[in-house]
Amino acid sequence: MTTRSLIATALVCGAVGLAGCGKKTDTAKASGADLARAVTVTRVESRPLGGGFKASGQLIPREEAAVGSELSGYRVAKVFVEEGAWVRAGQPLAQLDNTLLRAQIAQQAAVTAQSEAEAQRVAGMDGQGVLSQEQIETRRYQAKAQAAALAELRTKDSRMTITAPVAGRVLERTVRPGDVAGGASPWFRIARDGLVELNAEVNEADLANVRVGQSVAVTIPGGPTVSGVVRLVSPQIDANTHLGRVRVRLPLREDLRAGGLASGTFGASGAVVTAVPEAAIRYDADGASVITIDADNRARQVKIRTGQRGGGYVQLLEGPPVGARIVQSAAAFTLDGDKVKPIEQGAR
Repeated sequence: MTTRSLIATALVCGAVGLAGCGKKTDTAKASGADLARAVTVTRVESRPLGGGFKASGQLIPREEAAVGSELSGYRVAKVFVEEGAWVRAGQPLAQLDNTLLRAQIAQQAAVTAQSEAEAQRVAGMDGQGVLSQEQIETRRYQAKAQAAALAELRTKDSRMTITAPVAGRVLERTVRPGDVAGGASPWFRIARDGLVELNAEVNEADLANVRVGQSVAVTIPGGPTVSGVVRLVSPQIDANTHLGRVRVRLPLREDLRAGGLASGTFGASGAVVTAVPEAAIRYDADGASVITIDADNRARQVKIRTGQRGGGYVQLLEGPPVGARIVQSAAAFTLDGDKVKPIEQGAR
């Protein structure tokens, strides 16, 4: 073979070798890209914590008046109202038989008049020696004592008529004509102004996101849905059930009956916080953390400090800023420093 032929052959082999090496390098790069794990990512958000949740409870009077008699031993003569009746403040509800009491008042009035006349006779006799000072003071004392006894009987007579202390709706009536006054049980229960509200039982996690003034949609089984407003949030949690109570003010309606059951749908509390999904948080011996994805698509484990929870989200008191990309599920097997292929949540 000539020298020219040998040189040509060497050049061809060199060109083929270089082309082969280039293909191997490109293949290695493609293989490295294919090895990056695909993970679903979401972002740290600013959002109202505690998206809607439901809680049920009993409808109860907003304020209830228990009415009975302070006297005992007197028979009930009349009952003027039934359950469900609307009454005004001061309206008679029942009347006790005061026949015997009126006779006692007449008798005591006569005794009082006599005592006062005797006291009047000794007026101005002090120190004159006609009667001893002790006799004079005794007559004056007796006049005062009899007057006090008469006043007590008249006070009893004024309470023989049982009246409504507040305006509202009679929820319960337990007294009947012929009953004898006495005992601790009330005769009437009155819902002040007829107002009924929901006494909802809310779990401990959701209770932290309920605020006074928050709107609530209240649904009655088999009935309408009415708009309510949180009036009171219980300051304590039941140690056994881990439930707290929330009182929801409702409008005045005939179909809202005390003792019934209802459920309330609570909207967002309105407090905007930095938050991440609960599922994105990892817990280990060092505490809570999330996996962020940096600009080079590498995973970075970042420690966090959490706050309130609600609606599937957790407040971040310390951690990555709003807008940072994080791995959506803490269950994803992603380690610090891993190269990943991020897929934005909801992207197609």
